[in-house]
Amino acid sequence: MSNDQPPPDQPPEDDPFRKKPPDTPPPSAGGPQEPPPPQGPPQGPPQGPPQGPPPGSPYNGGRDQPPPYDPGAYGGAYGGVDPLAGMPPLADFGKRFVARVVDVLIIFVPLAVISLLVGGWDFTTDNNDTWDEITNEMNSGRQWLWSLISLVAYVGYDTLMTSRRSGQTVGKSLMKIRVAMLNDGSVPDTPSALMRAVVLWVPALVCCFCLWWIVIILTILTDKPYKQGLHDKAGKTVVVSAAQ
Repeated sequence: MSNDQPPPDQPPEDDPFRKKPPDTPPPSAGGPQEPPPPQGPPQGPPQGPPQGPPPGSPYNGGRDQPPPYDPGAYGGAYGGVDPLAGMPPLADFGKRFVARVVDVLIIFVPLAVISLLVGGWDFTTDNNDTWDEITNEMNSGRQWLWSLISLVAYVGYDTLMTSRRSGQTVGKSLMKIRVAMLNDGSVPDTPSALMRAVVLWVPALVCCFCLWWIVIILTILTDKPYKQGLHDKAGKTVVVSAAQ
């Protein structure tokens, strides 16, 4: 058994047997800190792409893709986009009719004058059988030649004026209406204008003048919602107001 005792002259506070372990100093202000709690995702609705105007307007300046041309899908479902939204007012049938009469006269009068000067038509008869004379004249080669010239004149006039004059013939310009592409309202290009003119004039001048015009008029009056005649459907066009 050890009898070691501190020397009698050693102060009690220096007694190694009575010393306490030094206190641990508190952590300094610049010491390591606990990491902050992880931050969660930002609150609020997710940011998506900017929303544009609803598609479907054929005259919105091309800002969105128009619906495909489908003559059998006019009207859409209840509550859908109005097919006429953003489109200028459709041309009144009366204005279309007057414009067509003006255009017909612009071609017909010069052709009639030229025909009289060069003997394109000759309906003079020496007997009472006038109808037979007219029938023979119409079935002659000279008549077919003039029919071809008339066909080229009417189709060419409609094609060039529609595709290169803001969609307006002379008659349409006077009536302040124009032809436009159904999908975006632009001036018809040459193929569309040509298709429209061919469907309008070839049947009328070749085989069924009166009957074909009746068909064209009925399709314009009964078609919904764009009032397209068969020639408009062929060219994928529509006739609208051009008034400012």
